[in-house]
Amino acid sequence: MSRGTVQKRIAGLLERGDIQGFTIRARPEADAGRVRAIMCIAIEGERSAKVVSALKGFAEVAAIHTTNGRWDLVAELDTASLGDFSRALDQIRTIEGIAVTETSLLLADVR
Repeated sequence: MSRGTVQKRIAGLLERGDIQGFTIRARPEADAGRVRAIMCIAIEGERSAKVVSALKGFAEVAAIHTTNGRWDLVAELDTASLGDFSRALDQIRTIEGIAVTETSLLLADVR
């Protein structure tokens, strides 16, 4: 298949909205210095929307997931250093409506 044909098909998929974006996957060792973590969050009362909105304002928050059970939200954190990680934790914990958090560092990718 020619390059032009492939580009035309991709353009059509983008126009229709079948493709919503592109991403890359870097080798794990390429990000070896980054600090990544999972933060479990319990929310007080009916403040979920406000907490989610506040979390979206943090560049360090890579993803936010709703969940069931003990925790209301799970946030994936990604920072360049331990100092940045500590500052992000301090700021996130002060968001009004957050009752309790539990954070675990991601140490190694096994898959």
